[in-house]
Amino acid sequence: QVPLVQSGENWVQTGGSLKLACAYSESTFINKRLAWFRQSGDLEREFLGSVTWFGSRPGLAHSVEGRARVSPDDDNTTLYLQIDNAKPDDTGMYYCALAEGIRLSTAASDFPYWGKGTLVTVSS
Repeated sequence: QVPLVQSGENWVQTGGSLKLACAYSESTFINKRLAWFRQSGDLEREFLGSVTWFGSRPGLAHSVEGRARVSPDDDNTTLYLQIDNAKPDDTGMYYCALAEGIRLSTAASDFPYWGKGTLVTVSS
């Protein structure tokens, strides 16, 4: 079991910034990749962005490109997601995910470890 502890606000005003954090143990795997996903309604989990421990990062999802940033802290114990100019379409359940290795992937099925999820509502 790899614990991933998510935190962040559950409501964001339209036009504001959505900010989430995902805490993990720095000792969890030497090489790893972490990602943020979002699930809205009955849709499949949508990849938003990720980082690997060699600094490579696949592109952000089109839905948040230009508005979002996925970044780790300097201690490599927390992964952050920030989406600026939040829109009602950003409403959903947000998950952080972790996998061993640095192979770039945007598929949810490639990540075996998941946080419990944070429900975020964006409205005015």
